[in-house]
Amino acid sequence: MCAAVFAALCGTASAHFLLNVNIRVIHVVHERDRIRLLVRLPMPYLVADKLGPVSADGTRSPAPYTSNRMEDGRLVHYLDAEMFRKAPEGLAAILADGLVLKVGTEALQAEIGRIRAYPARRQAAFAHLDEAEEALSGPIYSHEFEATYVGDTVVDTELIYPYRKGPVSYRLRSTLDPGLPGQDDTANLILDHASKPPLIFRIRGLMAQPLEVSHSVLKAAWTFVKEGVRHILEGPDHVLFVLCLVLGAAAVGALAWRVTGFTIGHSITLTLGFFGYVPRGEWFIPLVETGIALSILYAAVVALTSVGHRMTTPVTALLGLLHGLGFSFVLREILNLESPNLWQSLLAFNIGIEIGQLLIILALWPILHFIAGRFPRRIALVRWAIALPCILVATIWTGERAMPILSGL
Repeated sequence: MCAAVFAALCGTASAHFLLNVNIRVIHVVHERDRIRLLVRLPMPYLVADKLGPVSADGTRSPAPYTSNRMEDGRLVHYLDAEMFRKAPEGLAAILADGLVLKVGTEALQAEIGRIRAYPARRQAAFAHLDEAEEALSGPIYSHEFEATYVGDTVVDTELIYPYRKGPVSYRLRSTLDPGLPGQDDTANLILDHASKPPLIFRIRGLMAQPLEVSHSVLKAAWTFVKEGVRHILEGPDHVLFVLCLVLGAAAVGALAWRVTGFTIGHSITLTLGFFGYVPRGEWFIPLVETGIALSILYAAVVALTSVGHRMTTPVTALLGLLHGLGFSFVLREILNLESPNLWQSLLAFNIGIEIGQLLIILALWPILHFIAGRFPRRIALVRWAIALPCILVATIWTGERAMPILSGL
């Protein structure tokens, strides 16, 4: 789960239109006679599906605003900085065609405003509206920047939609589909500035389905709740750990105390990890991932050895600390420390994690309770059938995740 975050933070720049940057930010500004969108997105979203056909000699003409090179026998793609500086509007037009802004049934037509580009590791701040405005006020592409892979380039664009009816609810979707690995995990943040502080809406993926943006604080928070639920249900290591917690609980009271401990632990480190109060060495994320795998092993063994009463609230709280760090790594990819409404979004994400955890418990506990009551001789077999695969998978994960640590010693 955290491997993708680790690769993004510690990996070297790559090519082949990889989404080395995987976040889109859209500021929506309501003005008297127009709506402005200030958009930051990875350049591959705009050009990856526009490579020319393969010629007879096996070469391909480059996509717009890119140049092709062969490196170590591979075709790689760079931003064509000179072309971009001369006529940036063509790249902005791709975005204007790919974003659909609807008010009611009316699809608004975009006019192209400013456009800028940055290497990802030198990009200007974009979390607040004034930062986005400043980022779009600099050079189109500074001459101090070196040649940059397309996969390591972010593009900032201003789109202007004439509209004279003031702040409104609207629907926003994207038709851009670059066909790249990782695009379904793209984090989309929409900051609507009709109110102060602005509301933040969160959606993952291509945004092929319209996002309904209203002026409801609850609806904005709900997008982060859904992300928390999705994250724990799609994180196999967290799912296995909660399964083992349930498996080893002899009664509802014991289960409640274990869940409470886990919640306390992961809430603490989710917050501390998000705000950066953790080590920053390259060894740290693999160490946390290894600890999470070991926590699954521990919970599974406890569930099988009939000493579940020993897994007390403090113990599950300590194990929850590890899982909270895993949650925080993902949340830092979603939210910037300078984001408005930060605590609201952080709380909503944490609530989503608790709901996801509860869904796992509700799916398993009634089944175990029913089997234990109706078929008491079979319950031990059921526990082994669930716990042994967890032990096997966690053992494999422990070995895999420990390798980066051992190789760095």
